[in-house]
Amino acid sequence: MKQPFRKIRTRIAPSPTGFPHVGTAYIALFNLCFAKAFGGEFILRIEDTDQTRSTAESETMILDSLKWLGLNWSEGPDIGGPYAPYRQSERMDIYKKYAVELVEKGHAFYCFATPEELDVMRNEQQARGETPKYDGRGLLLSKAEIQEKLANNTPYVIRMKIPTEGVCQFHDMLRGDVEIPWSQVDMQILLKADGLPTYHLANVVDDHLMQISHVIRGEEWISSAPKHQLLYQYFEWEMPILCHMPLLRNPDKSKLSKRKNPTSINYYKDIGVLPKALLNYLGRMGWSMPDEREKFTLDEMIEHFDIQRVSLGGPIFDVEKLFWLNGQYIKAMTPSDLLDTILSWQNNREKLENITKAIQPRINILSEAVDWTAFYFNHMPTITIDQFNNKKMTTEQVRQSLQFAIWRLESLTAWNDASVSQTLMDLANQMGIKLRDFMPTFFVAIAGNTSSTPVMQSMVTLGADLTFARLRHALSVVGEPSKKELKAWEKLNIELKNPPHTVQC
Repeated sequence: MKQPFRKIRTRIAPSPTGFPHVGTAYIALFNLCFAKAFGGEFILRIEDTDQTRSTAESETMILDSLKWLGLNWSEGPDIGGPYAPYRQSERMDIYKKYAVELVEKGHAFYCFATPEELDVMRNEQQARGETPKYDGRGLLLSKAEIQEKLANNTPYVIRMKIPTEGVCQFHDMLRGDVEIPWSQVDMQILLKADGLPTYHLANVVDDHLMQISHVIRGEEWISSAPKHQLLYQYFEWEMPILCHMPLLRNPDKSKLSKRKNPTSINYYKDIGVLPKALLNYLGRMGWSMPDEREKFTLDEMIEHFDIQRVSLGGPIFDVEKLFWLNGQYIKAMTPSDLLDTILSWQNNREKLENITKAIQPRINILSEAVDWTAFYFNHMPTITIDQFNNKKMTTEQVRQSLQFAIWRLESLTAWNDASVSQTLMDLANQMGIKLRDFMPTFFVAIAGNTSSTPVMQSMVTLGADLTFARLRHALSVVGEPSKKELKAWEKLNIELKNPPHTVQC
């Protein structure tokens, strides 16, 4: 592969709004390999401008999981670097300065439209059969009107100007020249009413200031490339070279999603997938070694890395194939190494103490601990639909309780006894089901048996990733909702959480 013309600096910029996704590791791996293949630098930046969803817990999980895989960065929020800070929430003043600069240069404008006004605008566009899109009303204001509104502290956002005619053309390392009509590009908000930047402004400003040479990201960002290219032109900055990687797919070719496959890195760590096996497998996602070997190390991938060997066909993330590859690593170990690996896999004293506390009242001899604790370490309990027969709940209620629990538990910002227990107790109460009748479903889903240690505590001990995987597996056994049911259930779940107020006569 030909040496690029400038110092290579790539980055991964995860948003700390959930559990660490294998897709994040996939993109991080290719960024790291590309940079290291040319003696460049790979950095990590936290994009936490979404202050309502970003959490410190999520950030910690993301950093820990990437380190576990061996995807190490030379600059980041945890180790610093010459372009610190590497957390966007600590760079807010920088973004506002650049947003105002664009307004002053005539490349962006103030928009004072209220959310209600914009809703009316979109509804009218849809009624006319048009694709909802900002209509440029802010550009119609005179300078005097703008100054008056600013003086009166009228809430505003800053939007970027977009050409109304012609085509945007940009170059992609894998796809060549890409064309997108400007008519398909909306006038993007750059600075929100609360003063926080949107992803697009913060992303471009940070990539420039941190001297990122190549932006290697998922293909879902192709539609954003025109906005980013235009911002680089407005600022008169050199744009990084773009490379949009194919998305990971489920075996049915749909986009990889947690509904069909566990997607959290921690899930695979918890069930005993080795970090080098998972990294090896992600390296096979749309890329191959020159000799087509299936098993290779990170160093070997870097040594032979050529981005042009990436195939644009959506790579299939097949869990069974991952397990097979993991087995090849296990079989290659000496018995002594395997023993050390098994012992270190569950070498979490806090977790083991929690399990011990749960089984202590239930055993009389130590060997009985095996029966009571097996489900804590199993990949997935073996369950049948007959185990979910419940005299106090209909089949639909069983299905709904599992789906509603998944949605509600996924929204928790803290995973502990109090939050998990309260969530399930509230759900049972809102569905009008006594807790003793409600919980057997969850005993079976989590432990594979109604005779188990307290299930709410078990969910906390297992962790969120394994809990979600088991609840989704149980739902698949009793019957996942159809698209029509899913839509109706989403509405019902909201109504249960927020019942209409009754009027006292």
